[in-house]
Amino acid sequence: MEVRLVQLMASFITVSADYALARLEFALRDPSAPAPPIIERLPDASEESLRSRWPEIETQLDAALAYAKHLPPSHSNDDEKGAGGWLRRTVREMDQYARAIRWVLTVTER
Repeated sequence: MEVRLVQLMASFITVSADYALARLEFALRDPSAPAPPIIERLPDASEESLRSRWPEIETQLDAALAYAKHLPPSHSNDDEKGAGGWLRRTVREMDQYARAIRWVLTVTER
């Protein structure tokens, strides 16, 4: 497995842990809002995990991106530092890593 891919997967795993915490904080701050979608974590940065779990994780990430897109916009810097802002940031960061992983997979499969 390519070193770049392992590093990207490790970064994705780290941010997915942050997303889980942001999701929990968001739910605690606004219990009346629908809960953000769950994104399963990759158990490790291995080829087996990538091949078996990645398509489902990409689908879950798409659902989280759609959810984050419908959050009310923040109107101040304090809002962006709050639970909704943290949730948006972690979803965007996961999306960036996921796109990079997909790119490496596409390039190395040729």
